[in-house]
Amino acid sequence: MARIDAFYLEDPTAGSRRMVQYLARDGIPISRDRVRNLMRRMGLRAIFQKPRTTMPGEPSERFPCLVDLKLLTAPDQVWATDITYIPLRKGFLCLVAVVDLFSRHVLSWKLSNSLDTEFCLEALEMALANGHKPQVFHSDQGCQFTSSSFVQRLKAEKLQISWSGRRRCYDNILVERLWRTVKYEEVCLRAYSDGWEAEISLARFFWRYGHVRPHRALGGKTPQEVYTETKPCSSRPRLTMSGAESVQ
Repeated sequence: MARIDAFYLEDPTAGSRRMVQYLARDGIPISRDRVRNLMRRMGLRAIFQKPRTTMPGEPSERFPCLVDLKLLTAPDQVWATDITYIPLRKGFLCLVAVVDLFSRHVLSWKLSNSLDTEFCLEALEMALANGHKPQVFHSDQGCQFTSSSFVQRLKAEKLQISWSGRRRCYDNILVERLWRTVKYEEVCLRAYSDGWEAEISLARFFWRYGHVRPHRALGGKTPQEVYTETKPCSSRPRLTMSGAESVQ
């Protein structure tokens, strides 16, 4: 699974067929069915044009995509969330994070050994605990984020709910870039023996990512500086659904 994850970072268009070939050249003989099952457990899907890239739940209502990165002018306009896979020496963990899209600041994150809704709700509560909340909360249509408990929690905070629709792979691109940074600058340099080691090391990384590491896209500032120093969005016009596409 660790090798599959490394190959996927280098070639996210690789499906199970190509992954079998990569692993064979790496001295790991494995069947395509086994690779397909492992990639499914890890939440990895080859990137190519297709009807669906996320397996949704069965929500009673659907929400349009309200994200337009060109309209972001201040923190707390749009928060976004996503889940990725973190390999261990034996097994793997799932990592969820809540990110302010304007500042790239990681507001909260949480590790879990299962893909349930509970740890996503805990990450949401941790982000809201700082006394801030966004105008729009964005996610894909994964069953964790379309579950009634997650949707009702967002509604309780009176947040506009935004979901990525079909063929909108760039809606959550900033969180995907965060995952790429986490993998290249932290996870791929370590070999976590267990969840405790992973949590301690990731906590150190995320603190440095937010408070120390300068970002070129932010003019050399850190995400924490941009998030705390920029004029809050409460004094700015609210985002509108202009140009947003409906979720299909």
